[in-house]
Amino acid sequence: MLHHHLIVNGIMKKKTAVKATTVGAIHDDVLAYTAGKDVVLDLALVEADCLGSAAHVTMLSRMPVKPRLFSKEDVRRVIAELAAIIGQARAGRFRITLEDQDVHLAVERTLTAKLGDLGKKIHTGRSRNDQVALDLRLFARKELLDLLEESVRLASVLLEMGQVHADVPMVGRTHMQPGMPSSVGLWATSYTEMLLDDVALLMQAYELNDKSPLGAAASYGVPLPIDRQLVADLLGFSAPCHNVLYANGSRGKMESVILMAASQVMLTLSRLAQDLMLFTMPEFGYFILPAAYCTGSSIMPQKKNPDVLELVRAKATRVQADMIAAYDLIKGSPSGYNRDIQEAKEVFMNGLATTRSSLRVMAGMMAETGINEDRLVNGFTPDVFATDRALELVAAGMPFRDAYHHVKANLDELASYDPREAISRKTHLGATAGLNFALYAERLDAAGAFIENERADTQKAYRKLLGAVYQPVLV
Repeated sequence: MLHHHLIVNGIMKKKTAVKATTVGAIHDDVLAYTAGKDVVLDLALVEADCLGSAAHVTMLSRMPVKPRLFSKEDVRRVIAELAAIIGQARAGRFRITLEDQDVHLAVERTLTAKLGDLGKKIHTGRSRNDQVALDLRLFARKELLDLLEESVRLASVLLEMGQVHADVPMVGRTHMQPGMPSSVGLWATSYTEMLLDDVALLMQAYELNDKSPLGAAASYGVPLPIDRQLVADLLGFSAPCHNVLYANGSRGKMESVILMAASQVMLTLSRLAQDLMLFTMPEFGYFILPAAYCTGSSIMPQKKNPDVLELVRAKATRVQADMIAAYDLIKGSPSGYNRDIQEAKEVFMNGLATTRSSLRVMAGMMAETGINEDRLVNGFTPDVFATDRALELVAAGMPFRDAYHHVKANLDELASYDPREAISRKTHLGATAGLNFALYAERLDAAGAFIENERADTQKAYRKLLGAVYQPVLV
């Protein structure tokens, strides 16, 4: 540590404390302020950073310059050390110091300590700007595949619930008041379809994210014959981002797009949670929450509280706030790198982690939620069949508005209606007796195949890059 001193009234006093870093001497307070939480958050990016460095050094070794920057043996040694760093990170032994500031310089420091000048050469032709953009895209690729998998799992649980209880009547409500005959099958698979739309959004976000920014350097390229396509191929990306200024400028925007898709998942979960809180109230008793997914009271021995559902509802707001934060951090930013974007990393990671944990807990809860068929059937009152009766009269030749007013004035005629018969008569596409469960299963299978194929392709690329014995976690 370097110390600056000031003489005051003949007494030497310490004025500032400055730490030496790879990129210059920085005041203690400035270093802590600018590094922020990166020394902790970036631990989640160690594997991504090492993979990116392995692809970069491989590309540099093939660059048509003389003398070669890296020999084949140099590349082998660098990649071996990068694999070792990944192993340390997985074991919780890799550290990012405040002097490092971030994962990029921590990895470079470690390589330099092991390999000397080879470690000093790996930053050739890149910047921390395109490094972190790459790391976050690699991180997001894994997170998106996990989000897709967890969304598919919950949608599958709801589909099974809908199929098993397709013929169980359930009062359909508008304005939270009894409306028309419905079914558990219709209710449960409505959320299956909602989640399938969310899956489609996540897949679109995945496609946008599936491009490599590496080689953009500080956003303006470098005067070296680098091969950005090769780097993208080595890392299993579909393509490189074309424009180098956009490659780095996509930071923040990409995070907000992904969080937007995640927030739609949370919107679905929040509505599902609200329904469950309503329909498991003793006054309804339609569904029975599993005891293991409820919490107790510190004073009321009998309580089984739906805390999970209440928190899902709250966390939907948190993820939406994370998305807005990422959006707002960049909406006023000019082109080129601005340090503001560093603040998007935490909300991005938090939003993804919150969405994944919410999906997992909801899938577990729904898989064990019970159905109280008696309470569902007994929830029907004659007025629920009013619209059905009006349409029967229309089918017999009465104008609809006349049928409407007739039924409104003669609700006592509806006492003999059977809920099961009512839902069995709605056979058109998507109604209670017209649900295409096979269609839902096909869409879920297609999403599952997409996840499996993308993971396999990514794992193949990483294994080829780092060696056949390497078993990647970041897939």
